[in-house]
Amino acid sequence: MKKYIFLTFILLSSAVIVLAQKQSASRPKILFIPLDSRPPCLKMTEKMGLIADAQLVSPPAALLGDFQQPGLSEKINAWIMSQDLKSYDAAIIVLDMIAYGGLVASRKFMCDSTVAIARINVLKQIRSKAPKLKIYGQNVIMRLAPSADGKNEAYREKLATWAKISPDKDEKTKAQVLKLEEDIPVAVLADYKLARARNYSINLKAIDFVKTGLVDYLILSQDDASPKGVHLVDRENLIGRRDQLHLTEKIAIQPGADEVSMLLLARVLNRHFDFTPKIKAVYSSQKLKNSVMPFEDRMLFETVSHHIRAAGSVEVQNENQADILFYVYPSRHESDVAESFAEQIEREVNAGKRVIVADIDPVGNVQGGDSVFTNALEKRQVFSRLYGYASWNTAGNTIGTALPHGVVFDLAVSKLSKNKAASQRMRTAQNWFMINRVMDDYYYHNLVRAKANTYLSGKKLPSASLMNTEDNKRIEVYCLSLLQSYLNDFLKSYLAINENEKGGIDCQKPTGLTFTLPWNRTFEADIDFKLTCR
Repeated sequence: MKKYIFLTFILLSSAVIVLAQKQSASRPKILFIPLDSRPPCLKMTEKMGLIADAQLVSPPAALLGDFQQPGLSEKINAWIMSQDLKSYDAAIIVLDMIAYGGLVASRKFMCDSTVAIARINVLKQIRSKAPKLKIYGQNVIMRLAPSADGKNEAYREKLATWAKISPDKDEKTKAQVLKLEEDIPVAVLADYKLARARNYSINLKAIDFVKTGLVDYLILSQDDASPKGVHLVDRENLIGRRDQLHLTEKIAIQPGADEVSMLLLARVLNRHFDFTPKIKAVYSSQKLKNSVMPFEDRMLFETVSHHIRAAGSVEVQNENQADILFYVYPSRHESDVAESFAEQIEREVNAGKRVIVADIDPVGNVQGGDSVFTNALEKRQVFSRLYGYASWNTAGNTIGTALPHGVVFDLAVSKLSKNKAASQRMRTAQNWFMINRVMDDYYYHNLVRAKANTYLSGKKLPSASLMNTEDNKRIEVYCLSLLQSYLNDFLKSYLAINENEKGGIDCQKPTGLTFTLPWNRTFEADIDFKLTCR
């Protein structure tokens, strides 16, 4: 009898272990150190992970800082080392948070390279504690302009112009550069140069981390820039160093900043599930395909190609070879394109194709979705059947959100749909993310934000203007009221597709809509709600 009980115990224990292993295989656990605490850098990546039933574990929010307060790098490192690192399937680590305390802090010289390198050496401790952990890193190549902080408006644009034109050697430009240097405070320009030099040394150190095996894959992402400027020498030298070490397959050097953790997430999940989707990019304009978008330093099609590779996918030119069609729309100022492009998208969606849409601002004056194109998509009731969508801020931000969104959902449909519980979680997460993107990228950034910027003063204010706590709360209440109305209207179209139709959904109406401005400015918003789908 005892022998029987013992054997039964062994069998049951084995079954539990196998079940736990299966659950671990299907529900990846990922350590995540974000670029900063803004929703695009933290919450959106966490929410995107839920589409593939993944768990992202991040440090406590209090350690991540905010706009004016850098993240607490040493405490974040202590938190990392307190984790059971062997329990994680992978880690996504943004070195700028560890080195400086986040993206905004990286643009100031608040610590030298010695301190920054000492901080990022935590990766050596991580590798020692978890030798098999896959580590995916991001490190930002510093942008041209300093952050708008409400104190530097007198010289901020002058400094950005200096950074853009100072490498030019012609006499006229030299004279302009000298004039700018007279207008920019000496200490400010010195601080800027020191920060650039320090950040470049950390970029080089990040490459060395890949060379020595501390980091398995790295994206060196070029923050807001232009086709010329002081950043080009740094970027080309980094490319040369990477190529010299034969690390082109392990290091990507491409545009972007805020969205990069989402690209890395897609890559992590693709590798975890042994999944490599083939993607065909379809452009609404051949002219704009070959043009440089605002705040970028290369042509649009190059940015798209870089992002496809970074997301662990393969770009193909033949539509018949593609698993996903990636529709890229930068044509809001070209007449009669929105309707025809939306019609093309509808046709492919109705045919059962897996479609991603990126709506790009080609001028940089809206930094949100286009009204004509969005209305055309809404009218055709395609949003609930898209695999991915985005239309916020720069071309890189939009592409780097829409693309991994669609890739992760494609993975989830292909790999997780047979598990009923996982499938429900996946569908809920996918629809939450899609509704959230439209509400944030189009309704907030295109329609509500402009009103919010004039609400308090009656005159237009920059989105980056900081507010006091009382004004911030008044703006939040005002924006929430507008967004609730827009959400009610949008859901009429979004939820109209019956679950029995091809690609249809069955979701309850979202409840508990909330709206906050986490950095006390209107530039970034946190929109949330509760949703359940079958």
